[in-house]
Amino acid sequence: MRRFECQLAYVLHTRPYRETSFLCEFFTADYGRISVVAKGVRRPKSRGRALLQPFIPLMISCVGRGSLLTLTDFDAVGVAPVLTGRCAVSAFYLNELLFRLIHHEDPNPDLFFCYQAALSELEKTTEVQIVLRLFEKSLLKMLGYELQLVKELRTGKPLNPEGNYRFDPASGPVLVETGDLAIGVKSQDVFKGKSLLALAAGVLNDIVVLGDLKRLMRLALAPHLGSKPLESRKLL
Repeated sequence: MRRFECQLAYVLHTRPYRETSFLCEFFTADYGRISVVAKGVRRPKSRGRALLQPFIPLMISCVGRGSLLTLTDFDAVGVAPVLTGRCAVSAFYLNELLFRLIHHEDPNPDLFFCYQAALSELEKTTEVQIVLRLFEKSLLKMLGYELQLVKELRTGKPLNPEGNYRFDPASGPVLVETGDLAIGVKSQDVFKGKSLLALAAGVLNDIVVLGDLKRLMRLALAPHLGSKPLESRKLL
């Protein structure tokens, strides 16, 4: 019997399970994503209805023999950030990325606290695009897919801020020469050097750069997300 005691966790996703229970996907600090049955929490008087919600920091304990565990105890250890409108949808987008991209019981404490910090930032800022781009960059790095953003792939030379670069998420930027766009290089895969350098430095304060980086991160995430569209992205 496996026991996970006193784990700091957030709910990523829930769905009804049998008549009175939830099947919960938790993101935990020590064990990564875990699947847990929360028995009886859908009963009218259960406190689980209010507590087992996204963005509330929880302390949970659970037991089990296989990959599906049973929740034995849970309580809030803080309050959810106050998120409305675009910030709320952005937070659900973070949850959907984690639900789709992290593996079961693959511990990643740095990613857990990065997610926690992003939720806090979404509560305080109106610049949600900055929060999302930096989280996406960190997520890819912490999953082992760090983007190469500062050197041209073929020459190894530093990027020219005014140059145009075709970006391959698996290898990095390649300078677009005069005439390349006429021979099959797709314009949606081309980005300004200053945009790539801004993401590398984590300094995103230019609307043109943010537009470039929204396209870039969609390109970078696509191989890992597969063909199924993200529901939260439709809302965004």
